[in-house]
Amino acid sequence: MAFTPTRRTVLTTGAAAIIAQTLNKPALCKAVTAHYAGVNIAGGEFGKLPGRYAFDYAYPSQASFNYFAAQGFNLVRIPFRWERLQPELNTELDAQELKRLQASVAAATAAKLTVVLDTHNYAKRRLASDGWKEAHVIGSEAVPTPAFADFCGRLASAFKDNNSVIFGLMNEPTGVVAYEWLPITNNAVAAIRAAGAKQLIFVPGVNYTGAHSWFTSGNDLMAEVVDPGKNFVLEVHQYLDSDASGKTGDVVGPDIGSDRLHRFQSWARANEIKAFLGEFGAGRNAQSIAALQNICTTMHDNRDVWMGWAAWAGGDWWPDDYPLNLSPSKDGTERPQMPILSGQAKQFIASDLAAEQR
Repeated sequence: MAFTPTRRTVLTTGAAAIIAQTLNKPALCKAVTAHYAGVNIAGGEFGKLPGRYAFDYAYPSQASFNYFAAQGFNLVRIPFRWERLQPELNTELDAQELKRLQASVAAATAAKLTVVLDTHNYAKRRLASDGWKEAHVIGSEAVPTPAFADFCGRLASAFKDNNSVIFGLMNEPTGVVAYEWLPITNNAVAAIRAAGAKQLIFVPGVNYTGAHSWFTSGNDLMAEVVDPGKNFVLEVHQYLDSDASGKTGDVVGPDIGSDRLHRFQSWARANEIKAFLGEFGAGRNAQSIAALQNICTTMHDNRDVWMGWAAWAGGDWWPDDYPLNLSPSKDGTERPQMPILSGQAKQFIASDLAAEQR
């Protein structure tokens, strides 16, 4: 059921905004001091539902984690599907699937990588009751807001003692507008904190959480997120092709990344909000490589706003010719994007490393 704004809900949202400003500003994200540079490693979100493990989908291998750690990255974002981890709403997490995800997290942390747990569901989920056919939006009658909060709380409870875990609230919400998504977010964040988890939370906006479309999507409302733990940042994504979808490796131009980040970046700075670029990528030609250099340099030069980034994407299951594939080719050859991303990652986190050594 779609949410329709009324005078009462608008007034309630306004009251929430005042409360949020009081609770969160100017200390929205002051607890975030480390900087992260990493990659997404795809696979756990692949395939039909419910799917068979190691046939339809798989979590990253130890070899993948080791490879990217050796390139100088300190973070990985691991996508997974809500439906597999909790096949029925408001029930215990599936023990076997949780064990798989925990094993993947343990493999990553063994490689000294911080892990972003990425619920890769686009603010929707499918249900066994209709044969997994329809994607129901969070906040609908089929998938009410408390059901999502329940899932977030259970996931948080499972990982609350692992300080190498960051909770990615939801990948690229779509089909919901910002004034609907804000209360959904606040309920989910509250559930994570109620479970006793104190770790960092990445909070996205709507319309695929694009930095370039942040304001046209009404996502400036996300400055009103209420986190009792005061330990969240906003997650945005930014692809560099003509429609900003990342469906191709093409880029509009070598400076398109800095152009598309600029307004969001200025707004975040003015509102004392830190940000994480959870997905970006480009192909292998000279202009694409130049665009990667540009967007990484932009974030490095604005580290007061950007606390981290994760490029899209590594993964053992990508076709060898997938233009955004960051894992080595089948013959072991390094991808052309890797020297730029690896070098930029080392520079981005260098100040933190130097501080640790002092």
